[in-house]
Amino acid sequence: MLTTSGFANLAEQVTARCRKLASFSEDPGSTKRTFLSAPMRDCHWEVSSWMKALGMTVSVDAVGNLRGFYPGTLPGAPRILVGSHLDTVPNAGAFDGILGVVLAVGLVESLGDRRLPFGIEVIGFSEEEGVRFDVPFIGSRALVGQIDQELLDRKDDDGVSVRKAIQDFGLNPSEISKAAFGDDVLAYIEFHIEQGPVLEHLGRPLGVVEAIVGQNRLEFTFSGQANHAGTTPMNLRHDALAAAAEWILAVENLAQRTPGIVSTVGFLEAKPGATNVIAGEARAMLDIRHASDGARTEAVDELIRQADSIAARRGVTLRWRTLLAQHAVAMDPFLAAQIGHAIQKAGCEPHRMASGAGHDAMIIAEKIPAAMIFLRTPGGISHDPLESVYLDDVAKALECGLHLLTQLAASREFLGRTCRA
Repeated sequence: MLTTSGFANLAEQVTARCRKLASFSEDPGSTKRTFLSAPMRDCHWEVSSWMKALGMTVSVDAVGNLRGFYPGTLPGAPRILVGSHLDTVPNAGAFDGILGVVLAVGLVESLGDRRLPFGIEVIGFSEEEGVRFDVPFIGSRALVGQIDQELLDRKDDDGVSVRKAIQDFGLNPSEISKAAFGDDVLAYIEFHIEQGPVLEHLGRPLGVVEAIVGQNRLEFTFSGQANHAGTTPMNLRHDALAAAAEWILAVENLAQRTPGIVSTVGFLEAKPGATNVIAGEARAMLDIRHASDGARTEAVDELIRQADSIAARRGVTLRWRTLLAQHAVAMDPFLAAQIGHAIQKAGCEPHRMASGAGHDAMIIAEKIPAAMIFLRTPGGISHDPLESVYLDDVAKALECGLHLLTQLAASREFLGRTCRA
């Protein structure tokens, strides 16, 4: 086991490497690295060099996932996956996703020359954010066999399809099926910044993710009657925007009185959109999340009822449609318990929590046991250049990860598992 100073030095290396990768960008002066863009090639080269220096075998699969393998004690030993994604949002920070990949490389380095009863495959997913093709998780979908022809035909704003992007990167779309993992994979573990303020508020460096919340997105359209703002009495109006505004407050009120729910109306459009015209139509987008599918469904149903009621009382009509319905995904209880023990061994008090954001782990969990470790996010800031981490937290995450690997290597229950694929 490394000393405290050893973990601190390795944490400095990890954070410096994350910031180096942030320089590989499509946009000068900021970080933007989308699915199989030119800067992703530079990113692959850099991370590959770190992996190869540790004696890892490096490859890139047919959807552009970077994969580095550190073998176990015996040929043919099972493996675990450790990683996250290498793509970013526009104007990104240096740590969302990327920290999980770089930290995984650091974990292999922390082993020295020690081998475990399982191999370690560090994976840098080519796509998680959904920026280029408006569909997320292309990288992890390949591992569970969810890449279909419809997705391959999807085009970006320049008219380039996913298939063509793969070919332009020098890869073969017909070999995508080879990216799926086999029955030798025991588990997937992902380190990730929290991207929220909970751990910082509690003063906890690390958290154990028990579930990734389910999410619904809906579009609500209130239709009234546009009219002159100066000549129409208040009691004779059919103001679509006022109806939408009342409903938006109802959305906030429901979330405030329902534990675990977060709901947001982040988009509102009024037509005709003139200062001196009563809005004849207002369109609003709802995003609602909860770790319980039942609680989230009840909340959605209630907000639809309230929208209907508000519309009827104000003399406007309502249309709504579902844009997304993603179920909640539980993390593996055994792995979560092991992570909790490892965090304690690293000298921290673990906080068990749900992730309010989606992650590759929720895709991988459909086939194999998956777990996540959150690192505290200073200020709760993410998807922004101000995104950061505390060096001490990265050191604790590395120490936790090494304890976790050691625990799993000694666990007959874990080693006796088989992939559900």
